[in-house]
Amino acid sequence: MTTMTGGNIPATKLSAKRLLRITLVTAAILMAPLIAMQFTREVNWTLSDFVIMGILLMGTGLLFDLAARKIQTRKARLITIGVIAFGFLFIWAELAVGLVGSPFAGS
Repeated sequence: MTTMTGGNIPATKLSAKRLLRITLVTAAILMAPLIAMQFTREVNWTLSDFVIMGILLMGTGLLFDLAARKIQTRKARLITIGVIAFGFLFIWAELAVGLVGSPFAGS
């Protein structure tokens, strides 16, 4: 298994730099509701909300990275990333408002 930081040979495993980038983007996104909670009562997240959304964002970022590294053809990569994005949005909406009324959303 060869890993390279540049050139034409794709990396075969997640590098520390990629993991750090995904973690920082996740933290930056989670800062929005944290900051909003300081200024309005309409945003009321608990610790579990932050943990669940952090896991969801981090998992989505890791899946995007995996798809980008492992899938060779552009068309297949775009379809896979689209499916991952749709899955993220569906789970997010289900947790937020309970689209299908599953016990997962608290119904």
